[in-house]
Amino acid sequence: MKEGGNPDINRDAGAGAATAKPGSRARLRDFSRSLPMSLLKAREAVMRHFRPGLHHFGITEQQWRVLRALTAVETIEVMALAEATFLLPPSLSRILKDLEERKLILRRTSPQDMRRGIISITVEGRHLIDQAGVHSEAIYAEITSRYGAEKLAELQGMLRDLEAILAEPIDLSAAPVAVPPRKSDD
Repeated sequence: MKEGGNPDINRDAGAGAATAKPGSRARLRDFSRSLPMSLLKAREAVMRHFRPGLHHFGITEQQWRVLRALTAVETIEVMALAEATFLLPPSLSRILKDLEERKLILRRTSPQDMRRGIISITVEGRHLIDQAGVHSEAIYAEITSRYGAEKLAELQGMLRDLEAILAEPIDLSAAPVAVPPRKSDD
């Protein structure tokens, strides 16, 4: 549902303050003010513009993420690639299999440890990145034009700051513990 559609879900509670709904037990901030949802909505707004180009070049968002990460390094171990791309190893394994079949990446085993996989991008993979990159950069230019270069740089800086601040676990040891409701014997 779009923002503003349901007043019970999207009412303005001011700066994301927690509000209680009649009959609810927890005081949760409005759904539309939840940080994870705001970040997902912003990501979707951005990706909505990139997806058609990726589709045109026959690659998924996750495949693009892997190929882009590989352009930044000569080689990388599979587990480091999973961390860099925020992909779970089983998902990455399937993506790598497809990219290897399409000859966009090269997979080898580490000479030091045969259990470790080493990945690199091929000439064909770089060529695909170059082609799709023209489309990607045109989208970035339009986003920058609409949003403003200064605001975009500020947003990216704020997101890096948020990531850095949240790198440490949040200590909830002093927070009140919620007790789940008991199940009825009915």
